[in-house]
Amino acid sequence: MAQAQDITRIILATDGDFNLGISDPENLRALISKHRDSGIYLSVLGFGRGNLDDATLQALAQNGNGQAAYIDSLSEAQKVLVDQLDGALFPISNDVKVQIEFNPAQVAEYRLIGYETRALRRADFNNDKVDAGDIGAGHQVTAIYEITPVGSPARMTEPLRYGSPISQNSRPEIAFVKLRYKRPGETQSQRINALVGAPESSDADDDLRFAAAIAGFGQLLRVPRYLGTWSWGDAIRLAEQARGADRFGYRAEAILLMRLAQSLSLP
Repeated sequence: MAQAQDITRIILATDGDFNLGISDPENLRALISKHRDSGIYLSVLGFGRGNLDDATLQALAQNGNGQAAYIDSLSEAQKVLVDQLDGALFPISNDVKVQIEFNPAQVAEYRLIGYETRALRRADFNNDKVDAGDIGAGHQVTAIYEITPVGSPARMTEPLRYGSPISQNSRPEIAFVKLRYKRPGETQSQRINALVGAPESSDADDDLRFAAAIAGFGQLLRVPRYLGTWSWGDAIRLAEQARGADRFGYRAEAILLMRLAQSLSLP
């Protein structure tokens, strides 16, 4: 059911020190969620270092159907407030949900890298009352799964006793993808289904390869329990090879950060 709805976007610039008015994070999230339902969205820009609470800023932006960004330089301000402003101000899809079912005949185990704060219960996929993420104009979203093929010696879990692989066809399916989204102003979601077949080629484009390098970078910064011998040098090498045109220099800046992190991690 479509409704006429104007989207109002509030951009909050803050040092993260909520010391006036409503300051309790839970009360702030409740207030933001209430206004989100009326079409008032919130994006958050963080400044400074002393009192900045990134987790709280991310939570507020997510509850407000917005984005959170940390502004630490003029180039970052240019990126967020000029180059990517249309995507922050104009949503094209609301409450976007993705659910993936892997074929047990092909995939022994898998894990999603990232998105810890965006995980939903399985039953919430079909519930249009449950809030989810939004996608703005010109934006794209990449989710990276690490999968272990059936029969691989890298498998870390025991096979299920009652797991029964589904039948295979002439072109084995890797996964079944379901996506739900709402057009701005609508309350009922649209659904799209897609089958993921075996890849025709192992070659990935620069965008996917660079995303993989950044995912590895993030895991190296945390506890790299699943990376094996994969190192800072591997992450930097993959990012360098996938830099591509890099129109605004964002990828070059990311590689510089990776090199700085590598230098700090050396004994």
